[in-house]
Amino acid sequence: MTLRNRLLVLLAAVAALAVVATASVLHASARAERRNEARPGGPRVTAGRVTLTAPGTMVFRNMAWGPHRDELTTVPAAAPAGPRTASGLKCLRFYAAAGTGVCLQAVHGTVTDTYRALILDARLKETARYDVPGIPSRARVSPTGRFAAWTAFVGGDSYAGTNFSTRAAIVDTRTGKLIPTLESFRIVKDGHVYHAADVNFWGVTFAADDRTFYATLATKGSTYLVRGDLRTRTVSTLHANVECPSLSPDGTRVAYKKRVKGLPKDAPWHLYVLDLRTMRETPLAESRSVDDQAVWRDDRTIVYALPGDYGADLYTVPANGTGRARLLSDAAVSPAYIR
Repeated sequence: MTLRNRLLVLLAAVAALAVVATASVLHASARAERRNEARPGGPRVTAGRVTLTAPGTMVFRNMAWGPHRDELTTVPAAAPAGPRTASGLKCLRFYAAAGTGVCLQAVHGTVTDTYRALILDARLKETARYDVPGIPSRARVSPTGRFAAWTAFVGGDSYAGTNFSTRAAIVDTRTGKLIPTLESFRIVKDGHVYHAADVNFWGVTFAADDRTFYATLATKGSTYLVRGDLRTRTVSTLHANVECPSLSPDGTRVAYKKRVKGLPKDAPWHLYVLDLRTMRETPLAESRSVDDQAVWRDDRTIVYALPGDYGADLYTVPANGTGRARLLSDAAVSPAYIR
C-alpha cells in the first residue's frame, strides 16, 4: 500500500470515529432532553422555596421525569401524593434534621464523575463541602444537627454481593472536623479488641446525645450492628446480620435490612426491627427485598424505597410487624421528615 493510500485509510478511520463520537454526544443530549420532559400521569412539580425548618413536611429527592428530576422537593407529610415544590438543588442522597442537611452529589466530568458532600443550612445554602471517595449510597444527620454522616462505595457498586468496599465518614457540622473513615476506630467484637484487613462500615445512624451512633460492620463474610462512641472512637458489636440500621426517634429500636436465606443473591433482604433492650427481632410486613436505609416517619411507622417506574417509589409499613406495606409516594427517594 502506498503512503498516499495509507493516509486516505487513516483519514477515513478518523472521520468514522468522529461520526460515532458525534452520534454518541447527540444521543446523550437527546436522552437528557427526554429526562427533562414531564410525563403524563406523573406528580405535579413546580419550582419554589424549600426549607429544612417547616414542621410537618417531607423533603426528598424527586425522581419524576421533568425539569425538576433529582432536585430536593417537599410535600406536606400528611399529603405525600400531593403537588411538590422543588428547590433547584440536586442530590443523589439526602437527609436532614434540626435545620441541617447533607446532600451527596455527583460532579460530572469529561472523563469520569467525582462526588462530594454538601452540608446545608435551613435554607439549603451550602456551609461546607467535602470530597467523597466513591459512589454515594447512604446519608444521615444526627437529631440535633450536630453531626452528619455518609457512606460511599470505593470498590463495587452494590451491597448484594460480597465483592465491594465502602467508606463511612462522619463530620462535626459545627467545627468542620471530619472523620474520613470509621476504620480508624477501635473495634470490640464479642467483648474483645478485633483487627482485620477486610473491615467495612456503612449505614450510620445517630442517637440524640451527640455521642452515640449505630452502623453496620462487615468482616469475614458476616455483618453486625455496632454501637459507636464518638468520644472514645470505639465501636462494639451488638447483633449479627444487620445492615443499614436506622434508629427510632425514641432511641429504643433499630429498623434494618436482614439477609434471608433462600432469596435471590441480587435481592436478599427483608426488613426487621430490633429492640435494643431485649435484642428481639420483629419481621415487618413487607415481602419484597428492600435495599435501602429505612426512615422512621414516627415511632410507629417505617418508610423505605423500592424500585419503581421512575426509578424509585416510597412505601410505608408498621414498625411492629402488623398490617401491610402501602405505597406512600411514587417517583421519590431519600426522604427526611421535618419535625
